[in-house]
Parts: sequence; structure tokens; C-alpha cells
Amino acid sequence: MSDLDVFHHNVPAESAFGYAQAIRSGALIHVSGQLSLDETGAFRHPDDFEAQMRRTHANIDKVLDHYGATRARIVSQTLYLVDFGRHAEAMARGNRAYFGGHRPVSTAVGVTELTFPGQLIEISAIVDTGLPG
Repeated sequence: MSDLDVFHHNVPAESAFGYAQAIRSGALIHVSGQLSLDETGAFRHPDDFEAQMRRTHANIDKVLDHYGATRARIVSQTLYLVDFGRHAEAMARGNRAYFGGHRPVSTAVGVTELTFPGQLIEISAIVDTGLPG
């Protein structure tokens, strides 16, 4: 499909798991679950929720930058959290800090585990670049 614009961080997990970080189809960008990976694909900040959330948001920003989009164009996000009750307030704080006055629709899901030992959060998103302003 020639109308799809695919983005990769070029980390080993993409080929190992067989996925793209994001795909743009028309005005929509579908962002795969982002997590606390560094530029080499190594998982960082095990068991440190706030540091993982900051790094995850930074990885979302890399995707947005690739497409020339901003956080204000994120229309939906899904957050997956290990030990939801323990991290709910930090998640809310981090979310407000990341989005400022923008409020996308959000779903937060408590899970028992994620991909890496010590991984506490993963965030996927949908971005609409066709929004006015």
C-alpha cells in the first residue's frame, strides 16, 4: 500500500516481534505501544514508573516529530500499567505534565505484566494530523 508511511525506531525488537512503531494512513497515525527503550533498543529504568513514563513520552515525541505532528494532535491513548493502584496518581501527574491543557480520550488498563522485567507502563496512541489549527 503506497499510501502508508511507516516509522521505525530501528531497534532490534521491531524485527524480533515483527512490528512498526507507527503507521500513517491518510490523516491518522497509529502509534504502537511505546515504552522505555533507549536508542539502541535497550529497556531502561526497570521498576521506576516515573522515569519510564518520561522516557515513553520522549519516544512518542520522536514518532510525532517524524510526522511533523504535536502532542495536541493525539486524539486517543491507551495506557497499560502494572500495579495500577500503586501507579495511578503518578500516571495522572505524568499525563497532565505531558499534555498540558490538551485532553485526548484515554483508557488506562491494569495488567499483570508487560514485555520486560520491571516494565511498568506502555502507551499506544492515535494521532489525527487533519485537525484544524
